[in-house]
Amino acid sequence: MADTFTPASRALFEKKVLAHIASLDPDGSPNVSPVWVELDGEDIVINTALGRAKARNLANDSRVAVSLTDPDNPTDTISVRGTVVGFTTEGADDVIDRLSKKYTGIDPYPYRREGEVRVTVTIRPDRISRQLS
Repeated sequence: MADTFTPASRALFEKKVLAHIASLDPDGSPNVSPVWVELDGEDIVINTALGRAKARNLANDSRVAVSLTDPDNPTDTISVRGTVVGFTTEGADDVIDRLSKKYTGIDPYPYRREGEVRVTVTIRPDRISRQLS
């Protein structure tokens, strides 16, 4: 059975906090990227562009880790080990626009490149660890 987020953990996801996502390169070495993040129920949602390393990695290996650090209290952290349960381009432009509004106050997403195809990745937590100061 998967872990669930506490109300305090959910509150951290509501902040404009960058998460760091670790995926596995084809040779098994870790790749870590900062990402914008939100929750959808008990699942973590991120958005990236097809062709990027994290998109390739997450499409090929569903194992993933995510960490967040509270910007108001840097000793308050959440670490998640999880599994990719969704990987779709459908609705992905809307998701990046929503995340852009959350993190930059700008809607639509201002950094879109011509020809870029966005993808939304949904992560189901298997293990959630929370460290409080």
